[in-house]
Amino acid sequence: MKEILQYLFNHNTLSKSEAKAILTEIAQNKFNENEVTAFVTVFLMRSITLEEMEGFQEALLRLSVPADLETHDLVDIVGTGGDGKNTFNISTLASFVVAGAGQKVAKHGNYGVSTISGSSNVLEELGYQFKTNSEDLCQDLEKSNICFLHAPIFHPALRSVAPLRKGLGLRTFFNILGPLVNPAKPKFSMIGVYSLEIARIYQYLLQKNQENFLLVHSLDGYDEISLTSDTKIFDKTGEYIFSAEELGFKNIDQESIFGGNTKQDAARIFRNILEGNGTYEQNSVVIANAAMALKNTEKFVGYSDCLATAKESLESGKALQCLKNLLN
Repeated sequence: MKEILQYLFNHNTLSKSEAKAILTEIAQNKFNENEVTAFVTVFLMRSITLEEMEGFQEALLRLSVPADLETHDLVDIVGTGGDGKNTFNISTLASFVVAGAGQKVAKHGNYGVSTISGSSNVLEELGYQFKTNSEDLCQDLEKSNICFLHAPIFHPALRSVAPLRKGLGLRTFFNILGPLVNPAKPKFSMIGVYSLEIARIYQYLLQKNQENFLLVHSLDGYDEISLTSDTKIFDKTGEYIFSAEELGFKNIDQESIFGGNTKQDAARIFRNILEGNGTYEQNSVVIANAAMALKNTEKFVGYSDCLATAKESLESGKALQCLKNLLN
């Protein structure tokens, strides 16, 4: 590892094969914690390259525990995290709204590292028991139209670096990799990114793999459609900017989508919204993200149809029923 670190400290980058080999060895605990911390820190000081991202992605997928859900007609709504905004769990809530709208969801998530509550934290707080095999995930999908893949269970490589990430408390390249390595291999992915630079790398990689993707970035730095500013969206056909009004909503203040100070706060907000007690701002952000995820499936007439479907899923209680079914 010392040679690798010296090479990187001299402002060099890794090839795809080198990146794949190193992450594989990290997963196999071949390096000590100080060496791995130094390696991760390199990517806090510069951006990851496309080749490095491809190599890391291939390593994680090769080492992952398979998740066969008997279909790939699945949606995942996931963010890189690391935007430092501490919103409530918007992408996870949007996932339940999409499930309530009749589209199966394979949500991939983890504990929060640079935020109070990640998707795993909030679901665990609500009483969900993480599933460890395909059979149980399929049962969840059948009864509630959604299943949740807790990343450390399906990615031993992530499990091995979890204490290091928690100790750093900063976003690392593992934040960027997470959305790219869902073991269920969903056909449709909506990924929120915290920077336009990362969005470009994602776009190149996902276009190369010919995937049905949608990348979202609020221009004031959120890794989701926040409605606090205009939103930039990338898909396989190009890139676009939408105002809150063009998405069917009013602009909102950042304070209105704050996620609370504890995991308990996050779980309370989560349940309040699904139970119909969310504020206009909270509901709007969830519906906007769910509608865009539905649009990405290309199963609807247009965005307005997706918007109406997402709104009905939340307001009718269908999204809440999906949560209840998942927890029972």
